[in-house]
Amino acid sequence: MYQHRDWQGDLLELPVSKVVCVGKNYSDHIKEMGDNTPQQPLLFIKPETALCDITQPIAIPDGFGSVHYEVELAVLIGLPLKNADEGRVANAIVGYGIAIDLTLRDLQAECKKAGEPWEKAKAFDNSCPISGFIPVGQFGDAQQASLSLSINGQVRQNGNTREMITPILPLISYMSRFFTLRPGDIVLTGTPSGVGPIEHGDNFIVALNGKEISSRVL
Repeated sequence: MYQHRDWQGDLLELPVSKVVCVGKNYSDHIKEMGDNTPQQPLLFIKPETALCDITQPIAIPDGFGSVHYEVELAVLIGLPLKNADEGRVANAIVGYGIAIDLTLRDLQAECKKAGEPWEKAKAFDNSCPISGFIPVGQFGDAQQASLSLSINGQVRQNGNTREMITPILPLISYMSRFFTLRPGDIVLTGTPSGVGPIEHGDNFIVALNGKEISSRVL
């Protein structure tokens, strides 16, 4: 069962709950997907059952078509947020990590074509492998953070949070207008370009500000 940890693997005393995510928050990713830039942040939620430890081998589902990776900066919330301004958001952030938003791309495309919600493609079990968190006081400027993902020795994604369309603080403030964020909630902040399929047996490395984590796909 997933539990919040720090970057060194020590347990954090915060409950595990929902993950609030944003789609289409990097222009280069929007272009590669052939989509339009949304007028407002595109939000969706993953349940706590989506969370799993990125340092452990990751199981991906069979029978639903292509499974895509999307590397993202993850933000751990430590105080309740509802209709919060950016100052309160800043005070509520306790740490930053790196996550992969796994997506059943074929199923998502079918749902979009049918005009149906696509939680099945985004919120399935173990769809959010995630690292431990670096305390906010040790992280530096989160709006200038580098993140990357390599598969089998080949860099697939390499971006920086300064490229976000909606930056971290206004994004979380916007989220809090619709969803009360509670201690232990996680926010995912969008993915840069380079997304693509991940396969059984792949080895991958994610990196946040040069700090690397290795894992593999079962």
